Amino acid sequence: MSSLPQLPSRIADLRRDRAEPFEVVPDAEAMTAIATDLNIDGLRKLRFKGTLDLVSEDELRLDADLGATVIQPCVVTLAPVTTRIEADVTRRFLRDLPEPQGEEEEVEMPEDDTLEPLTPVIDLAQVMIEALALNLPLYPRADGADLGEAVFAAPGVTPMRDEDARPFAGLAGLRETLQDTPDDEENQGD
Repeated sequence: MSSLPQLPSRIADLRRDRAEPFEVVPDAEAMTAIATDLNIDGLRKLRFKGTLDLVSEDELRLDADLGATVIQPCVVTLAPVTTRIEADVTRRFLRDLPEPQGEEEEVEMPEDDTLEPLTPVIDLAQVMIEALALNLPLYPRADGADLGEAVFAAPGVTPMRDEDARPFAGLAGLRETLQDTPDDEENQGD
């Protein structure tokens, strides 16, 4: 991503007595590069503003607000869909974060998904781009876009519809059949 400057924050330069504010607002060229990297149609606005707080020698906390206007193709019609994203971003960078060992071993994900390894330099641009990627709508839809219902079956076979797959659909049909049967027909067999 050549047009987006690296925005490193050296941990050694941070003050310990107060949180350091930051604000990242990429220019148009950088937003075009980010949109290309994230495989989205466009990015109109992007702002990442927050603080870096050196909690201790072994922990750095990032708290920020991410604001972005993204353009993605509709999953149904491919028409452009514009979405405003507002998200709170928290990362805790820890010096003693356990490293996964070996490629063949299973590694459990920690319950706290805000944890990152503490390195001498934190690239705020990369944190911003990752947060944006995690907050993109998975299935953007244009207003009024509907998939409808596709029904397929082999020749001579009654196709199964979405309604038929519901667990109590058969019971509704049975209830209607029982309601249509007069009481005197049931008693004729006795």
